Amino acid sequence: MHIYPFAAVRPNAKDAALVASVPYDVVNTEEAAALAAGNPKSFLHVSRPEIDLPAGTDCSSSEAYAQARKALDGLVAQGVLVQDPAPAYYAYRQIMGAHSQTGIVAVFDTAEYRSGVIKQHEKTRKDKEDDRTRHIETLGAQTGPAFLTYRDDPAIDAIVAEACAGAPLYDFVADDGIRHTVWEIALGDECRADELAELFARIDKAYIADGHHRSAAATRYAAAHPESVEAQRYMAVIFPASQLKILSYNRLVKDLNGLSPDEFLAKVAAVFPGGRRKCRMYFAGEWRELGWEIPAGAGVVEALDVSYLQDHLLKPVLGIDDPRTSPRIAFMGGIRGDESLAAEVDAGRAAVAFAMEPVTVEEMMAIADAGAIMPPKSTWFEPKLRSGLFIHKV
Repeated sequence: MHIYPFAAVRPNAKDAALVASVPYDVVNTEEAAALAAGNPKSFLHVSRPEIDLPAGTDCSSSEAYAQARKALDGLVAQGVLVQDPAPAYYAYRQIMGAHSQTGIVAVFDTAEYRSGVIKQHEKTRKDKEDDRTRHIETLGAQTGPAFLTYRDDPAIDAIVAEACAGAPLYDFVADDGIRHTVWEIALGDECRADELAELFARIDKAYIADGHHRSAAATRYAAAHPESVEAQRYMAVIFPASQLKILSYNRLVKDLNGLSPDEFLAKVAAVFPGGRRKCRMYFAGEWRELGWEIPAGAGVVEALDVSYLQDHLLKPVLGIDDPRTSPRIAFMGGIRGDESLAAEVDAGRAAVAFAMEPVTVEEMMAIADAGAIMPPKSTWFEPKLRSGLFIHKV
């Protein structure tokens, strides 16, 4: 595969912590407005521009995209965001509690996304692709990196370690307690940055961990702008697979599909007779452990815990035919904890909750290698990449 350096537009050192924001798609409008309140430098003014427009403004309206461009141009005009003078790679480390992961920020070839060198494990939705494509078109830039992974390579690790031994460009702890540190890997320096492209050329594939819609949108933009070299490339942070942390992605079902509590529990007992695979169910004020065995002959997708739950209980018993579109199911990232699941049921906003075991990185890669698609909401990666630290002009 190919990686390329790029001259990032990025915050000046003193403003980096103020600019850096959570990704656009992990908060709603109200949450974004609360996070950005009193902070005109927050990148949420670019990624969630409706927070600066009259209440009720459609976030996919022409006014919203125009406001995003206005906010970006304003941050550049004020010197909050500055164009790097020369292309470079960057090392980006995140520390959440005892977990640490360090990736390389670069731009990647959209042709390799199309050809399957950069592999997917999720379906994308056209409306979300449309939104990100229009965001790129209006801003002339990719403002949120995709999150990629690859099987570890010790030679790449060594170059990253050398870069991280130097003075960082940024080093701050965000409001959620996650530490973010960035180093430049300048071309031609003692960090051997020039070797990175050669080393990645030995790697035959990468995997999208998070950012399927960003990847698809960048590829659509590239197809519409064949005259631009930069448009053919898209920004991502790529991490060694061994460093990634996947949390559970849990399920909340709003009703019992007409079953009485006793009828529902009888169905659950039949579907989960016990076994080595485990998940937990919160129902009627009580947590219950459910167990089963992987069905004989199950493929890589069928063997997933979320697939077993969907195929044997959610669809046939609770009537959730398509979890992508059904209004009777909701999803909650494992970062929220068991207490948040229980609170939804106790408050009557859901009838039952299921706490799943996390999918492993190896399972995710095996599914992508098989050309298969994971069930929706199967993986929740933490920590999330902060937006606004790197912008790729196209």
